[in-house]
Amino acid sequence: MILVTGATGTVGREVVRRLPAGAAVRVMTRDPARAADVVAADAVAAEVVRGDYDDPRSLARAVRGVRAAFLVTNRVGRDDDARFVEAARSAGVRHVVKLSAAAVADPLAQDLITRWQRGNEALLRTSGMEWTLLRPRAFMSNTLSWATAVRTEQVVRALYGASATACVDPRDIAEVAVRALTEGGHAGRAHALTGPEAITAAEQTAQLAELLGRPVRFEEVGVARMRAALRARHSEAVTEALLESAERRREGGKAEVEGAVREILGRPAGSFRAWAADHLDAFSAG
Repeated sequence: MILVTGATGTVGREVVRRLPAGAAVRVMTRDPARAADVVAADAVAAEVVRGDYDDPRSLARAVRGVRAAFLVTNRVGRDDDARFVEAARSAGVRHVVKLSAAAVADPLAQDLITRWQRGNEALLRTSGMEWTLLRPRAFMSNTLSWATAVRTEQVVRALYGASATACVDPRDIAEVAVRALTEGGHAGRAHALTGPEAITAAEQTAQLAELLGRPVRFEEVGVARMRAALRARHSEAVTEALLESAERRREGGKAEVEGAVREILGRPAGSFRAWAADHLDAFSAG
């Protein structure tokens, strides 16, 4: 049995889609109805169970009989990983594939989110179970936050438009995760996952404009304005962590291209242009 957490999220949903036909798959979610809709829409045969990191009994039920698990947590500062690891170890889970972050390997990255992920990785490495760490750079899908402004104003607004990051297609992350869950050779490894090139927000804007066949301008926003926008969605602590992360991008700390996607999948990592072409409807006016 393979357990997938975060199955309604950006990467988790793609993992469920890519697991081999006939595999015994269980999806853990706090909202079974929502996950059931996702599974039905993707025509995937999977058992959907309720699991809440705040409910040890539900975690115990979710991991019962599981051989390998894909672990996604996103409540920064919470002990969701510790609770899952304890439940999985007690249930005899053999292998956990964890979605972490590339910044964990950067000694200059000391923001709240990165320190939290480092601690989560340490928990898994010392758990006694087999583990694989996936450390992706920023998701290409983060640019979907620009979609409304692109559709209605033909503009992209972002920090540091000339700073590059080797962003990665979430579908590549998911495909690597499936390999780690279903094949040998990944236990005890940390995979740094990037796209094929470092690209700036201004360059992404230009590529979107070419694909859409209409002008889209890039507008660089200041830190104060971005802080206000982030505070509308996140706590103050997480907002400051995200701004620290953006500053590391400005300083060139996120531009390195890694070869793990090519090595594991036997093909080049997907480009931003290809990802945008496949998601162009989100940016189209009508």
